[in-house]
Amino acid sequence: MKYIEFGIGNKWIIRTETELQDGTEFEEKGIKRPIKFHSLYTRVWIRKTVFIIDSKEGFKKRKKERNAIKLILGIKSL
Repeated sequence: MKYIEFGIGNKWIIRTETELQDGTEFEEKGIKRPIKFHSLYTRVWIRKTVFIIDSKEGFKKRKKERNAIKLILGIKSL
């Protein structure tokens, strides 16, 4: 699964995060192709709470271990 993200709070303004089948993940600067659109999402991370609005999965609220401030618009790609 690939996550192409645009926004503030990450290492780069535009980045691609790739999640491999074994659970490991890595990030790269910019947009990495190919893109096979799955869904569009918005992620707002305030301190340890993350609010996610996904076009396929709806609204989700998650708790994380670390504090962060992020505002992200992303594309989930297969």
